Amino acid sequence: MPYRVAIIGCGRPIRTEGATGFGQSHLHARGYAASGKCELVALADISQANAEAFAAEHGDPAHPPAIYLDYQQMLAEVKPDIVSICTWPHLHAPMTIACAEAGVRAVHCEKPMAPTWGEARRMADACVQSGTQLTFNHQRRFEAPFRAAKRLLHEGVIGSLQRLEGTCSNLFDWGTHWFDMFEFYHDETPVRWVLAQIDYRVENKVFGVPVETQAVSLFQYEDGVLGQLLTGPDSSIGCANRLLGSEGSIEVQPRLGEGRRAPLRLRGKGDDDWVYPDVGGDRLSGPTEGVSQGILDLIDALEHGREPELSAARALRATELIFASYESSRRRGRVDLPLMIDDSPLLAMLEGGEIGRGGRVD
Repeated sequence: MPYRVAIIGCGRPIRTEGATGFGQSHLHARGYAASGKCELVALADISQANAEAFAAEHGDPAHPPAIYLDYQQMLAEVKPDIVSICTWPHLHAPMTIACAEAGVRAVHCEKPMAPTWGEARRMADACVQSGTQLTFNHQRRFEAPFRAAKRLLHEGVIGSLQRLEGTCSNLFDWGTHWFDMFEFYHDETPVRWVLAQIDYRVENKVFGVPVETQAVSLFQYEDGVLGQLLTGPDSSIGCANRLLGSEGSIEVQPRLGEGRRAPLRLRGKGDDDWVYPDVGGDRLSGPTEGVSQGILDLIDALEHGREPELSAARALRATELIFASYESSRRRGRVDLPLMIDDSPLLAMLEGGEIGRGGRVD
């Protein structure tokens, strides 16, 4: 019998100018279809038109998915085996917990996990208690340049790892990917402490959640390796990720000038110049293949009782670094992990008037 799949949050039927994150639910649907082991049985969305358009594109005309405007009703009536949650972050925790309570076997949720550290932990705890497999779409773990970087690191081409660096637009929405990739490169080694500062110069929201304008986050793993993530304007390091070793470095998605980028380059021991290894073609990583591979992996993990690559436990480690960075800014000092808070320090500082336009922290 195929796995009965439901999707909450269908997204717009066409790309809208200025839309952020369009298409993730469509990529989930393609992943389930590629598995050959799933049947799309239900959709839940606040827009009937969006759900109908999604059903027309991804559903089986002979057995079209049921459409609901209320996801709770869908869970009660359809009782799906697997649910994908493709909604804004403030809805992730209540929807995931509802799925766990409804007996759903596996939940695959979009990132970031949740707007607060407490919500992220509670949704993971609810799934542990119910036996629900919970995963998050940190799909870059399956994309070729990132996997090649990890392989080359493990082959010792740059010696022993000393430092991980990255840059992106913000710690929350994009930073969750890079914090997760650092964990991926470094074999899920726990982080010992975080020291960070943030700026909120102008109002800045992603998926309805305020995010910093600019940040620097420095952290150390238990084995002494350092990590650093820079965000916002003027934060470029010339590539997306950099792995610095005792005998060289690896750059993922380096900028080559004139708007050009490469998937990966390295300079190891004895190299006079950069080397551009073959990572499966010149194409830069995109989300489509990674999302599908993540879904194939979660289905295999469900069948074999193993931890999926995109497990909630791994997502929690990346999410902890987001909120620990905000907490370090709130405390004006180093934060030792585990992180013992429940809120989002950034949201709390904004609500309390402790940080605002101009970047001032009072």
